[in-house]
Amino acid sequence: MSSSTGTRTAPLIPTGTWTVDAAHSSVRFSVKHMGIANVRGKFSEFEGTLEMQESLANCRAFGTVNVATIDTGEPQRDDHLRSVDFFNVAEFPEMTFESTHVEAIDDESSRVVGNLTMHGITKEITLDVIIQGTDTDPWGNTRAGLEIVGKLLRSDYDMKFNQALGSGNMLVGDKVGLALDISAVLQAAP
Repeated sequence: MSSSTGTRTAPLIPTGTWTVDAAHSSVRFSVKHMGIANVRGKFSEFEGTLEMQESLANCRAFGTVNVATIDTGEPQRDDHLRSVDFFNVAEFPEMTFESTHVEAIDDESSRVVGNLTMHGITKEITLDVIIQGTDTDPWGNTRAGLEIVGKLLRSDYDMKFNQALGSGNMLVGDKVGLALDISAVLQAAP
């Protein structure tokens, strides 16, 4: 049974510094194409850190994505996404996130509010985090699994390239869904 929003004050994973294991994690997105179908993509190179404290309010999350590693399964589209029409990776090679506030949603999940910097613009976004659990891997490392979802508007980051279609739909949707599956490893105390 879930508790009411905001009543939990402790994190759901042990305190300490956790590093994202990119080999067992993913950073994905989806956006409407022509208003009728989702196009999904991912970024192949990223890193992140979770700083878990005794109090949920003091927990922090940081992440960086190498935007040039975008992969939608279509090389020509990926090249266009790297261009000045979209991400402009020559000028803005990284996307970063830094949390500003963490609060409980219920007994399994939390809400993380933070600043996402993309395409040279920083805006606040909200991410919902479901803790999948913790376990010890065969090499003795403590791991935590997190499922993270959110959304943003491309236009908030000055990514306005588009084309109107005869149907009234736009070629590229403004709303982008975010989905991260994270496996993080607890770092040994110094």
